[in-house]
Amino acid sequence: MVELTGKVALVTGATSGIGRQQALALSKAGAKVVVLGRRAEQLEETVACVRKAGGEVSALQGALAMDDNLANIASQAAEFYGDIDILFNTAGVNLRQHADDVTMDSWKTTLDLNLAVPFFLAQQLVPGMRKKGWGRIVNIASLQSTRAFANGIAYGASKGGISQLTRAMAEAWSADGINCNAIAPGFFPTELTARLFEDEATTQRLADSTAIGRNGKLDDLDGVTVFLASSASDYITGQTISVDGGFTAR
Repeated sequence: MVELTGKVALVTGATSGIGRQQALALSKAGAKVVVLGRRAEQLEETVACVRKAGGEVSALQGALAMDDNLANIASQAAEFYGDIDILFNTAGVNLRQHADDVTMDSWKTTLDLNLAVPFFLAQQLVPGMRKKGWGRIVNIASLQSTRAFANGIAYGASKGGISQLTRAMAEAWSADGINCNAIAPGFFPTELTARLFEDEATTQRLADSTAIGRNGKLDDLDGVTVFLASSASDYITGQTISVDGGFTAR
């Protein structure tokens, strides 16, 4: 039920971290993967990583923003292997500004990339999924979807919105066979969390805040990634699944 052979996946934000790990996990399960990111060198590193593991992957370089032609991006992504079956909306930004320092521009940048782009990119891909009667859309939520962290007001607003967006997308499209869910990661070593993991005391404090007693490793996300992309999750939609070692359980 977790076999993805014959499926085509698009992963945004695939130049590093969670996006790269998701591309690798999906390819190992048999999917053909299109990876999208704005940094050419890092994108090629992702391609090399997937191919080294025996996966089939193609790269699409570009920055996602609401003033871009998302229809064109969706069309280009489909040129590699055909219509996209699985979309992982993993691209995101966290500017880590105090509430007093947030500007209209930084607010718009955060909300556009983290909340608006996932919806409008999915909207472009839904017709191809609907034609097949099957699709998977997976958004990336956060601990800040439900909790307030320092210097995270715009990011938290966007990720709180992702949880509700996921429910609304599920309501709109699940009857067409297109399931929409979200993953809410805890603390994983990525570019967005690099500053936290540079400080040993902070790293240990975060680990101690989990029920399991450690921070996440990127491959901890493999299981939920493949599960939500596959037919194993046929009757699951509109849900946000926390992968946080029990951080939110305490």
